[in-house]
Amino acid sequence: MLGSLPRFRQDPLGLLMAGFETCGDVVRFRLLNRSLFLVAHPRDARRVLQDHANQYDKGTRGFRVLRVFLRNGLLTSEGAHWLRQRRTVQPAFHRDRIAGFGDTMTSAAGDLVDEWLRSSSETVNVTADMMRLTLRIVGETLLSTDVSQEADRVGQALHIMLRGANEAISRVVPMPPWWPSRANRRQQAAMRTLDDVILQIIASRRTHSAVAAGTPAASSDDLLSMLMEARDEETGEGMSDAQLRDEVMTIFLAGHETTAIALGWTWHLLGAHPAVRHRVEQVLDQVLEGRPPTIADLPRLGYIEQVVKESMRLYPPAWVVSRRPMTDDVVGGFRIPAGSIVLTSPYVTHRHPDYWTDPARFDPDRFDAVHEVDRPPFAYFPFGGGPRQCIGNTFAMMELVLVVSTIAQRCRLDPTGPHDLGRSPAITLRAATPITMRVSRRAAALA
Repeated sequence: MLGSLPRFRQDPLGLLMAGFETCGDVVRFRLLNRSLFLVAHPRDARRVLQDHANQYDKGTRGFRVLRVFLRNGLLTSEGAHWLRQRRTVQPAFHRDRIAGFGDTMTSAAGDLVDEWLRSSSETVNVTADMMRLTLRIVGETLLSTDVSQEADRVGQALHIMLRGANEAISRVVPMPPWWPSRANRRQQAAMRTLDDVILQIIASRRTHSAVAAGTPAASSDDLLSMLMEARDEETGEGMSDAQLRDEVMTIFLAGHETTAIALGWTWHLLGAHPAVRHRVEQVLDQVLEGRPPTIADLPRLGYIEQVVKESMRLYPPAWVVSRRPMTDDVVGGFRIPAGSIVLTSPYVTHRHPDYWTDPARFDPDRFDAVHEVDRPPFAYFPFGGGPRQCIGNTFAMMELVLVVSTIAQRCRLDPTGPHDLGRSPAITLRAATPITMRVSRRAAALA
């Protein structure tokens, strides 16, 4: 009667992988009275997300739940509103504009290392510390605000929002957000906390801009200022406070949560593969010669980028992307009825044996220049793809490489917990248990 729903709620990754291994590139599951299709081939993922993207919308339960929290930000909006916002926001994420954030990223990571090395405890909670670190980085780069003083309050509110979204998506019978349940009241309080923080910063920035109008210091280089200054190319209109809130909340949540998860998995994998970690340290010692990394070093830190990419191949924070066909479609030779749910899963496609030899093995050399040309588009898509690809992918990769380089240059993280942490797939792919590791100063860093 329930179809695959019980197993999907209990072990969605296991169910999708079992379906792919048993049935191939297109798999149909039944959840209650709905059909859900997994499309695992890169060609089919490209069809859904890029080539025929206008035939698919985001009318799935997951996106309906996210709209309660994120409202009409880039992740959840659609149609003309999304296109206008994407066109307005896009220049703020141009590579040249975000390059100036590199020093903020390395400085924040360096402060975390100082904190670790001063501590009397050798064991650190990598999961929690990466969350704090990325929260500080996104606060300083996005808002020019040090949110570390409110990290516990903001971090707890974000956690409550994500947990509430996860629970809402997995319920057999949906609960309307207006119902006065304890869970809904808790989530609404968390949203008020985040709204207060974000709207207060926006109001303060508008006041400052009005007072300082016409002076050389009237504008800032953070993303909020870029968004406030952005104008639609066709209409010349800027964003209202409500639009700014929605975009800031989306970037705040995505830039904080997904980057922290990617960092956590990367440290776990490096700790489990000493040979790869040793090569990382050699590259850093050779390129940096003891000084902190900068944005100018990125072209010579290619191996660090390979490590990050391989980590996100095995554990993509955005492990599944859902769409709904508005009309009947044919994908991989199979009819997909209008109104069904179609899943493209980086987690599954990143393990497709036609494109990844020994796919369960951690091997950063897969991403060197020689091997990367052998794979088609969408064989690897941790940031999604097509017109809805993550707008902050360049920002995120820069942050990941600089943070990993800053920390690995000065200290070494060794695992203290089990080799297999388990996986907790919800909106994002977290480890099932906190990642705890033993931190030690690197000998090379003493020089």
